[in-house]
Amino acid sequence: MTLTDEERGQLTQIEERSSDWRERRRAQTVLLLDQGLSIDAVVTQQKIHQETVACHRDAWLVRGFAGLRDLPRSGAPRKLSEAHKQVLCAWVQGEAYTAPQLRSRLSEEQGVQVSVWLVQSALKEKGYVWKRSRHSLKIRDEATFREVQAEIEEWVEKSKLGERALAYLDEAGFAQAQPNRSAWTEKGKVHLMPAERGKRLNVLAALISRGELFTAKFWETTTAALLGGFLGLLLESVGRPLTVILDNASIHKAKEIQPLLALLKQKGLTLHFLPPDSPELNRVEKLWHKMKYEWMAFKARNAATLEANVDKILGGFGSDYRMTFC
Repeated sequence: MTLTDEERGQLTQIEERSSDWRERRRAQTVLLLDQGLSIDAVVTQQKIHQETVACHRDAWLVRGFAGLRDLPRSGAPRKLSEAHKQVLCAWVQGEAYTAPQLRSRLSEEQGVQVSVWLVQSALKEKGYVWKRSRHSLKIRDEATFREVQAEIEEWVEKSKLGERALAYLDEAGFAQAQPNRSAWTEKGKVHLMPAERGKRLNVLAALISRGELFTAKFWETTTAALLGGFLGLLLESVGRPLTVILDNASIHKAKEIQPLLALLKQKGLTLHFLPPDSPELNRVEKLWHKMKYEWMAFKARNAATLEANVDKILGGFGSDYRMTFC
């Protein structure tokens, strides 16, 4: 076998730089044969079979550089036909199936044996994603959402100038049984967590624009009266006009505290109710998630340890426990 200088140069580049190891090996085979080595000598140097060396040589002689690459392969037939994919789409439109359930139904009704991964891939190909289901089809008004978002940004700037204070208000309950979360677990076993039953510790919190957290906690239901008292203490603590951002919970608009809210309004309090389905606009919402799923250890608690853990986080907010907003 005799190569031209140009062919040797190109083959050398392929041997040194190709990302496909098969191409590199085949190029090396051709170069070794060009040096006058016998097939047996190439077999010894490359540690491959005689038939392989002969195939590489013949492919080069017939197809040249194209012979260094694999020919297209037909592959195995598809396990899921287009008809099967359409059946999957029809099923998931009618009911909330998991991928394992779909695989079982395919086996039972269509006689098709496939993996869960293949079911997931087929649905993704058809434009489906795995997401949480909903009880209603209420969709927030995006125009209103963006408008309120812009207003809040203006209020944030005004609070930086000292014109008004701004606070994000919300309430949350903490149970003695820690919310479930994922955990590394030995195969075949279950990570059990004891669930203490008892009263919930309810917390009212206002995240003030200057970074402070004003809170109150109760071993009882948070009522409109408690909220009214909390707002009065919050306004007094801030010491200047205050805008409070909050959601549309019933206790926030209860008739029984309207006279008190009217009085607080005269003293500088403004309540701004967020549009429905807009939790992202209330920054204090992030506090609850951080507390329950990151800052509090995943363990069962009695009433005393629960209150102590909550107190530790609320008391250390801003120093030991911090949040950032992008």
